[in-house]
Amino acid sequence: MLAQSLTLAAAGAALLIPATLPPAHPGELRQGTVRAADLLAKTRGCLRISHGRYRSDQGAPADIPVCGAHGAVFWTADMDIDCDGRAGRVCNSRTDGYFTPATTYRQSDGRYPSSEILPYLVVPGPSGIWDYRAYGITGGSVAAVVHGGRIEYAVVADTGPTGIIGEASYATARALGINPDPRGGGTDGPVTYVLFRGSRAIPLEDHRAAVVQGVALARRFLAEN
Repeated sequence: MLAQSLTLAAAGAALLIPATLPPAHPGELRQGTVRAADLLAKTRGCLRISHGRYRSDQGAPADIPVCGAHGAVFWTADMDIDCDGRAGRVCNSRTDGYFTPATTYRQSDGRYPSSEILPYLVVPGPSGIWDYRAYGITGGSVAAVVHGGRIEYAVVADTGPTGIIGEASYATARALGINPDPRGGGTDGPVTYVLFRGSRAIPLEDHRAAVVQGVALARRFLAEN
């Protein structure tokens, strides 16, 4: 995860949209029967489980904790765009100066997922601040990502720097109405990431499986005292 400069943001003002994705639905404020407002209310308090706090970008204050709740971990941060993985028309070395053709976790067919197609998020690499693996999070773990009254269910597919948090794929950003352009997109937030412990979409690339599981887990999370 690397902070995008204002110069890059200006250069990448034109939004590129891959033909493989359906158009976003601006009026869709919920997915299933789970409301974004309810998830935000449930995550308003924070029982900090990280030993320290993360930065949203290089040079930003370290003020973002990872919080714990029954069956989930969560944080509220910004969203930077991770275009890494299988190259496509939008996510490739020509459109993104930080592009790498690999992610930490692979699909069931051995290929890397496409950021353009698969809604995925990035967790910080294990460190003394926090180790996601100790909390039942792994490749394919299901998450609810909340922004602007919308929910997008995604999976964990990549890891990032050990001191920075708040990053997701092109497809995740686009589904939430966030500018997904890898050259200058993203948002300062707030974006809330709720990761369900012990969950896993199988196969990792099956977004429908992530949505079905995510809705059920979100309902259970909301029902917990």
